[in-house]
Amino acid sequence: MTKYKAIREKLVAFNARLFQKKEGSRISLFLAEEQPLLAPLPATPYELAAWKKATVQFNYHISVDRMLYSVPCEYIKRKVDVRITETTIEVFFNHNRLCSHARLHGRPGQYSTIVEHMPEDHQKYLKWNGDRFHKWADKI
Repeated sequence: MTKYKAIREKLVAFNARLFQKKEGSRISLFLAEEQPLLAPLPATPYELAAWKKATVQFNYHISVDRMLYSVPCEYIKRKVDVRITETTIEVFFNHNRLCSHARLHGRPGQYSTIVEHMPEDHQKYLKWNGDRFHKWADKI
């Protein structure tokens, strides 16, 4: 018999033993009063997070560990709170979540940009890609 199995048996016996000055046992008290009040465990495990403040730059990005993450362009020059976990970057302004990004790893200076965060004029530049120039050249 392993020591854990022996401990488990002693624990079961201890919890089933009747109280001396009240009715029932530890296990009956737990099942009757405490178990119905227990909430289910969260669907995702707890994840450690660090917080920092950042200022949204003119290119509507913030820098976190030398990686750049976009924020809606209307928050340029504003100070925001950033929640940093191993997998996620979340940006808050006045306790409201503005956006979240998958955390970048590897070579410093990488960008994570969400198109909706860009000003309209910048979004128009996305249409100026190689395909557009090739179609334009074919017409000439």
